[in-house]
Amino acid sequence: MNYKKYTKMYHPVPLERRDWCDKEITHAPIWCSVDLRDGNQALYSPMTIDEKIEFFEYLVKIGFKEIEVGFPAASSTEFDFVRRLIDENRIPDDVTIQVLTQAREHIIEKTIDALKGAKNAIVHLYNSTSTLQRRVVFNMDKDEIKQLAVDGAKLVKELVDAKLDGNIRYEYSPESFTCTEPEYAVEVVDAVNEVFCPTPERKVIINLPSTIEVATANVYADQIEYMCKHLKNRENLIISIHAHNDRGTGVASSELALLAGADRVEGTLFGNGERTGNADLVTIALNMFAQGVDPELDLSNIDEAIAMFEKFNKMPIHSRHPYAGDMAYVAFSGSHQDAIKKSFDLFEKEGSKTWANPYLTIDPADIGRKYEPIMINSQSGKGGVSYVMENKYGYTLPKAMLAEFSSIINDLSDEKHTVLHNEEIHQAFIDSYMNLTQPIKTYSYRAQNDDSSTTVNATIEYRERVSSITGTGNGPLDALCSGLRKFLNIDFEICAYTEHALERSSSSKAATYIAIKDNDDHAKVFWGVGVHENINTASIYALVSAVNRMLIEELGLD
Repeated sequence: MNYKKYTKMYHPVPLERRDWCDKEITHAPIWCSVDLRDGNQALYSPMTIDEKIEFFEYLVKIGFKEIEVGFPAASSTEFDFVRRLIDENRIPDDVTIQVLTQAREHIIEKTIDALKGAKNAIVHLYNSTSTLQRRVVFNMDKDEIKQLAVDGAKLVKELVDAKLDGNIRYEYSPESFTCTEPEYAVEVVDAVNEVFCPTPERKVIINLPSTIEVATANVYADQIEYMCKHLKNRENLIISIHAHNDRGTGVASSELALLAGADRVEGTLFGNGERTGNADLVTIALNMFAQGVDPELDLSNIDEAIAMFEKFNKMPIHSRHPYAGDMAYVAFSGSHQDAIKKSFDLFEKEGSKTWANPYLTIDPADIGRKYEPIMINSQSGKGGVSYVMENKYGYTLPKAMLAEFSSIINDLSDEKHTVLHNEEIHQAFIDSYMNLTQPIKTYSYRAQNDDSSTTVNATIEYRERVSSITGTGNGPLDALCSGLRKFLNIDFEICAYTEHALERSSSSKAATYIAIKDNDDHAKVFWGVGVHENINTASIYALVSAVNRMLIEELGLD
């Protein structure tokens, strides 16, 4: 890796005082989706007109008021799509379409023709201004590049005035802005604005794109702040940003640029675009949301957004996407699972209106998702297992039993070298604890009470022989314990008992948890679980299950 052949592509920013560092994002910017233009041009198979129409309608639905719909001069599909939007009256009155054009005469003319009849539109003019583009692509000096921009602006304004009668606004982008000398960028933009003549009623959009990311996000913020402080007529300009993601910091660059004075953000849903993509508007918007700022985009159904993106872009959302990924609300680490569960429990118990969770920046429910540790691995702990058992199957395991069962799950995952899904965890619980019938199976029991005690008569099968046992105690369980101790010639006692209604069961059932301990020197504890419509029967099943586990482990019976 010959790092010595690389050098900085950006120019020093002569910023006398840096103010953006002390600011916060307090409100949503003007959003402009470029999915239908920048995103579309980066696809293996660009969208059809019908697909673009459906995607456009979705973008309107979730709240975009400015949408760059295409490059009309690029192809007949692009041109015809713009025409259909206008001719079929598909553009709401509060939505403005935006079209892109290079500063070239024949391209500008076709672009203006595409907008005839539009009520609200933005003509987005651009030409590249960077040092490298001037030398390598255009072979022009600074004055020639600036004149190209000015001539393009003049032709746009002339044709708009002559051919269009709607509310038409102007946007200019010095493409490859981040690789342009800051002073020169100001010079070019000021020259274009002398043509466009921005006013308070008709502000001009100055889009300052990070066409290719070449520096850390703070440098982009410096560049934006420099432009905001040095452009003429700033109060009548809308400073727009359009960050690409070559360094993986498109979102960070956009956020810092907003701190630096930008008013408007161009980008795409989930960051589709040339090379490594554009700034991801979903992430930027939900980052604001997570800080208590209204993003003014409706992302309450994130799965619908994903479905639309994947349908038209024909590419998947990464499973680790910050908010939309399949794994975004799944925790494997035991400590993470435990903290998340405790926070959910406390949040519900206190009825708090302020979200606070150690590992989830937003409540998944706000975007139509749920936190689910649906997969448990060998790194998981009690919190995840407890969440699955309680929220999926209705079992509230006693603390000591939960620790034991979590260890069983951990070992099982470690043995399989993979994650365990809900069904596997539930089955392991059943196999390990619930209504166990080996080596003892209970066929029937009858309890009789007198003034001071209870007598239980039970029919059981033990080692392929059916026997009747009798025991007396201060209740059915104590009486059955007495009968089993005498029949098996072992010594044990109940040391823990809990029960609850199994609310997630298909019918009304009770779950009973019983722990017994042997009375030898080790005093080991064995848990059993009983589930039945009758609480007494559930308790009997739980006791027998615990005894079965003791017999299997201590006596080697099966």
